[in-house]
Amino acid sequence: MTTTLPAGPSSGTAVFDRLESEIRTYCRRFPAVFTRASGHLMWDEDGREYLDFLSGAGALNYGHNPAAAKQALVDYLLADGPVHGLDLHTGAKRRFLERFQEVVLEPRGLDYRIQFTGPTGTNAIEAAFKVARRVTGRTDIVAFTGGFHGLSLGALAASATAFKRDAAGVPLGNVVRMPYEGFAGEGVDTIDFLTRMLDDPGSGIGKPAAFVVETVQGEGGLSTATPEWLRRLAQLARERGILLIVDDIQAGCGRTGTFFSFEESGITPDLVCLSKSISGYGLPMALVLVRPELDLLGPGEHSGTFRGNNLAFVTATACLDHWADPEFTRGLTQRVELLDGLLAGLARRFAELGCTPRGRGLIRGLGFTDPELADRISRAAFAAGLLVETTGARGQVLKIMPPIVLAEDRLAHGINLLADVIDAVARKEEDR
Repeated sequence: MTTTLPAGPSSGTAVFDRLESEIRTYCRRFPAVFTRASGHLMWDEDGREYLDFLSGAGALNYGHNPAAAKQALVDYLLADGPVHGLDLHTGAKRRFLERFQEVVLEPRGLDYRIQFTGPTGTNAIEAAFKVARRVTGRTDIVAFTGGFHGLSLGALAASATAFKRDAAGVPLGNVVRMPYEGFAGEGVDTIDFLTRMLDDPGSGIGKPAAFVVETVQGEGGLSTATPEWLRRLAQLARERGILLIVDDIQAGCGRTGTFFSFEESGITPDLVCLSKSISGYGLPMALVLVRPELDLLGPGEHSGTFRGNNLAFVTATACLDHWADPEFTRGLTQRVELLDGLLAGLARRFAELGCTPRGRGLIRGLGFTDPELADRISRAAFAAGLLVETTGARGQVLKIMPPIVLAEDRLAHGINLLADVIDAVARKEEDR
């Protein structure tokens, strides 16, 4: 009789090609099998080291496996703390709520209820839309060109990229698209245009329930709204009885240099959506901040089996300690200034490529005259041991998102490596 031994551990990517859906994305750009990660570094199964300036598309603001959060997580698991709890009261949730109020809301003078939604950003957007429609009795949402708010149908309707919208297979309604700041070119005031469209009875636009906006468009080529534009948008919303939703899923939790991306503008949104790095560890978690008087959805009207992710509460609470430390926020400001200077240097060095910095804070990018150059640089960077992705409707902008806790010398090292890659790609283009 022949005995069949159990198969040993496999290597390579063949099993993913054979068994995983064609819908996979990031692994096509970065075709390695990663087996370990710490801080801003990842290692593949062959032991090769990579600098991670992808940061889980914004889900790893504090880097991979931050020590304090990891220890809190291990301690909780070893104590048999409840992992899944629906929306039951748990000690982990209580500690998160108390700490979030103490170090985030109170110091900023913000008064919000916290709605825990399903654990994805798109679910937080869906919940915010429901609140806005319930409060106002109106149906339409004004979203902006270049915006991305998720892939479930309601959030997808508010997202702008044709490629993603076309995958829905059904009409995407109840959203009115308006131009984001700068979309119509210099000299065109898009807030004036929006105001005229809302106020003119001949525009064909009815009063919406809400505006939904990203202060930095993470998937929209890193277009950025100025504080003045945001203040005018907030004023327009207030004067017309329209709710303002800020989608801070990618730009929040410190990514722009402050906990919320809208702090620089001084506005107070009616609703704020957070996900990605709110758990601080890459664990699924999402929430909506709702002004108390707008908290009108009843029990179960927006529910979900996994809105009680206690492991995410544990790690989120641990990572909030950063925001109680003034030294952390000062260091974050210094890292933002350093990256500003480094990218300005790249723009000067590669001026002949039309190299232009995009975004703000530590959600940054580089645009080029050749819209296909960002893709070639991203792929060459992977070969050199650096993970950077692309953004924009055509993938025309190189996206740079290091952990917000990264030491300044490591940040400079990563940008210097990127500069070498850009130089090599540019020289290769010249030799064609």
